[in-house]
Amino acid sequence: MSRFLPLTIKFVDGSSMTVSSIADARRALGGLWKNKEAAAYKAAVRLVDDALDGICRPDIAFAAFKNAAAQQGLLKPVKPSAALAMLDRLASLDGSNGQSSAG
Repeated sequence: MSRFLPLTIKFVDGSSMTVSSIADARRALGGLWKNKEAAAYKAAVRLVDDALDGICRPDIAFAAFKNAAAQQGLLKPVKPSAALAMLDRLASLDGSNGQSSAG
């Protein structure tokens, strides 16, 4: 069962992986990253391992993982959900673009 909103990581070799748990994050940290000597990467490894050992909160470890992936440009952009895209289209039809007509 996934605990976090899924992230898609695109590794240096072009392969990708969906990460939605601490166990997924640990597997992803074993993939091909741009710089495994980077401080954020090393912190993510330590915190993810600590979370797996039960001595770090999983949300902190997952945030560190996401930060490390973002710093190395490995996060694949997320497309908005179909429901959000529909709401955006409906909002644009009213012509207000979120601006109030009060004045």
